Amino acid sequence: SRREPRRASKVRREGAKPSRSAKQRKLLEVAKPKRTETRTRAPRREAMRASVGRIQARSAACARPVATRAVTTCKESRIGKKPVLVGKSEVKLQGQVLTVKGPLGTLTREFPPEISVAMSDDNSAVTFKKTEETKKARQLHGLCRTLGQNMVTGVVDGWEKKLSLIGVGYRAAMKGSNQIELQLGYIHPVVLDLPEGVKAEVDKSQTAITITGYDKEVVGNFAAVVRSKRPPEVYKGKGIRYADEYVRMKEGKAGKK
Repeated sequence: SRREPRRASKVRREGAKPSRSAKQRKLLEVAKPKRTETRTRAPRREAMRASVGRIQARSAACARPVATRAVTTCKESRIGKKPVLVGKSEVKLQGQVLTVKGPLGTLTREFPPEISVAMSDDNSAVTFKKTEETKKARQLHGLCRTLGQNMVTGVVDGWEKKLSLIGVGYRAAMKGSNQIELQLGYIHPVVLDLPEGVKAEVDKSQTAITITGYDKEVVGNFAAVVRSKRPPEVYKGKGIRYADEYVRMKEGKAGKK
C-alpha cells in the first residue's frame, strides 16, 4: 500500500539532447568565434535604412497633396484704419485733444497716448493710428476711430432714441422745457431732468418719447435711465421699452382644471 519513492536518476525524453557539463560548455565558448559588429550587424543596419528610405520615397510619390489653408494675420483694425470725414463740421486738433464744432453743438475729447490723431493735408479727414504694437493699442484703435466718427455725426446730424410706454394708465408729458413727467403706475409721478444738450418730445398719445441730442453717450444714457424707471415685464409686456426692442414673453401658470 505504500507509494514507491521516485527514482534519483532523471529519465531522458526521446529525442532530447544530452545535458552538457559546465566544463564542456566552457570549452565550447572558447572554441566558438565571437561575432563582430562590423562583420554582421553593420551591413544589416545599412540594408534596413536603405529599405526604409525606399519605402518613404514610394509613399511620398503616391501621397495626395494636402490642402493648405491660408491664414492671414490682421495687424491693423479694419475700422481703425478708415479716415473720419469732417464734412460740414469744423475740427481742431491740439495734441491728443480733438474738438469738433457743428450746427448742433461742440464736442471735445482727449484720446489716449497709444493712439495718434492727425489731420489730413487739406483738413478734410481725421486719421487714427497706433503709436505702439501692444494689446491695449490694438484694442483702442477701432474704439477711438468710432468715437471720433460719433462726434462728427452728432454735431452735424444728431442722435435719436425712441421709447414706448405700454400699460394701462402709463403716459408721459413734458413739464416745462427741461423736465419730463412719467405716470408709471406708482402713487407718485416720476419727474426727470433733461441733461444739457438733450431734448425730449412726447407725441399726442402720450405713450411715445423721442430723445435727441448731439452727444451719443448722453442721449443713450438718458434713454436708459428713463427705461429703468419701469422696465418691461415678461408676462404682460407692461413697462417702458425701446421702439425697436423685442421682449420675449413668458407663459403664465396654467389654471386648475
